[in-house]
Amino acid sequence: MSRPTVVVAMSGGVDSSVAAALLVEQGYNVIGIMMRLWAEVRCGVASTNKCCTPEAVEEAQRVADLLGIPFYLLNVEQPFKTYVVDYFVEGYLQGITPNPCLECNRHIRLGVLYRHARALGADFLATGHYARVRRLPDGTYQLLKAIDTRKDQSYVLYMATQEHLAHLLFPVGEYTKEQVRAMARERGLPTASRAESQDLCFVYDGDYRRFLARWANGAIRPGPIVRRDGTVLGTHKGLPFYTIGQRKGLGIAHPEPLYVLAMDPKRNALVVGTREELGADEAQLIRVHWIAGHPPAEPIRVGVKIRYRAAEVPAWVTPTGPDTAHVRFERPLRDITPGQGAVFYDGEVCLGGGIIARAFLKHEEPAEEPTEHTV
Repeated sequence: MSRPTVVVAMSGGVDSSVAAALLVEQGYNVIGIMMRLWAEVRCGVASTNKCCTPEAVEEAQRVADLLGIPFYLLNVEQPFKTYVVDYFVEGYLQGITPNPCLECNRHIRLGVLYRHARALGADFLATGHYARVRRLPDGTYQLLKAIDTRKDQSYVLYMATQEHLAHLLFPVGEYTKEQVRAMARERGLPTASRAESQDLCFVYDGDYRRFLARWANGAIRPGPIVRRDGTVLGTHKGLPFYTIGQRKGLGIAHPEPLYVLAMDPKRNALVVGTREELGADEAQLIRVHWIAGHPPAEPIRVGVKIRYRAAEVPAWVTPTGPDTAHVRFERPLRDITPGQGAVFYDGEVCLGGGIIARAFLKHEEPAEEPTEHTV
């Protein structure tokens, strides 16, 4: 009987290195693949994406050589530019704050790379994510939080389908980060002490404002800073340069501190208000995905995370269509941000999630249906 084949998404980091090592030890036929991602040109010279620097490629190759497995580079620069970078820029221009990691997992890891692995004849795709998969007696699958809840990455995997979960392996999801580093040292892996990967891997200096100003083709424009009643207080430098809940750097004088409440891209206006006005307890979601394959028949009470690092908050989620939903939180939150993911949990089980289309400010009446963003 032939050994099952697994493609491991390697990054040159400790997590994917240990994932590959564990799979080799478990008897799989392992193939290492690292993706070459798009990065902007700097001063006329092509820079490298932080997730696939020459050093990272070299480290991944060293690990593969040590484990005795083949290692390949897969060029995904164009789909990454289209689905992740362009989405990031267009989202900001529409007044939302997109999460590029969600789109990378949706379109690149669980899209391009997953299809490539299956086309190679691999039975599984494995990554170094901290998450777990459980197969139920009826043959369906659940996405679970990692054992190490501090490192849990199920939030960025909520778009996984039943087909994905049947062919996904997360070897380090059963361990803590400390255990993973210890296993790397025990096996002599050169990545044992490598630092964590970074967000915004395609922005060479980490300055997303500079990046947007360069790649938005002049679409970022100054506009009015207004109160909710329409009173104009000043002028902003461009909506992408502000975040919900921001207080400093608004450049306006007022008797009491004011905070960014919302963006109004139709008017190119920045809406501000007092601390008492800040916050929302309802949101509308689009692009909602249910890991079970279908929405629940009635509203459900779950824990909801509105950002990767945010704590879960109790909420009622009501499906309003096959891929839309309404969320009512049990307490107001200061930073519900359109464009970010809202991910649903029942204990350790990730049920799915969606993209926040709109957050309703205090005393604001929710609309009947959410509006789809065009990005």
